[in-house]
Amino acid sequence: MCRWLAYSGSPLKLSVLLTRPNHSLIDQSRHATQNVESLNGDGFGVGWYGEDPTPGVYRDTHPAWNDTNFLHLAEHVRSGLFLAHIRAATGTPVQKTNCHPFSFENWLFQHNGSVPDFRSLKRRLLFDIDPELFPYLEGSTDSEILFFLAITFGLRDDPPTALARMIGHVEQARTAAGIQQPIFFSACTTNGERLWAVRYSSNQRSRTLYHSCHLGALHDIDGSYDALPSDAIIVVSEPLDDLTKHWQAVPESSLLIVENGTASVTPFSPAS
Repeated sequence: MCRWLAYSGSPLKLSVLLTRPNHSLIDQSRHATQNVESLNGDGFGVGWYGEDPTPGVYRDTHPAWNDTNFLHLAEHVRSGLFLAHIRAATGTPVQKTNCHPFSFENWLFQHNGSVPDFRSLKRRLLFDIDPELFPYLEGSTDSEILFFLAITFGLRDDPPTALARMIGHVEQARTAAGIQQPIFFSACTTNGERLWAVRYSSNQRSRTLYHSCHLGALHDIDGSYDALPSDAIIVVSEPLDDLTKHWQAVPESSLLIVENGTASVTPFSPAS
């Protein structure tokens, strides 16, 4: 499985969240504490929004802790909305096109989880993608297919409904194929203005997901504190520090929506 982070708020340097905190995403790439694997070294990526409506994206197959280009970039890029992801591969190759976040037009998408017995379902799910979108597929992961299925089901017009229809469609395919293992889906998508994050699994044992609350500053690795904007909302697979008052767990089977400096949670379930 993987770890990921999403940020929405007043612009700040990527490094404030990705490299400086005690339990930053870089630290989690080697020492994840709430994951199936503690090591997430099969590539990483970051996607951010600036002046243009489409995001900038940097992805590579290096372990996140060992990419000096990324460490330098994180100290110089400022953004008010960005996603970042560290990968632990679940059966597909370690290559740039399989690293998250995935992008299309003004959208970004990243995922922690898996589609069970993906090899058995891959052909069917690929052919369920809108033919006009098919040429934009670059990699071989279940995550990228989920993203383009969501676009097929209307992500650009109604993200909550599209995500529910996409998961419903994959659940139907899993059931029809007689696959007993559950789908795990902890994911985030954004159009550059709002964030939508889902915590869901077929067996009600979803991967962890949190959003920030009462978070004025983060304790850095050098012992100092980085103050955060008052409108900052951070969504993470696991907290960036050990202060429980800073983080609220997203409930099982929930959709988290972040906009205008607020985070709201509603129930989430697959739709037909």
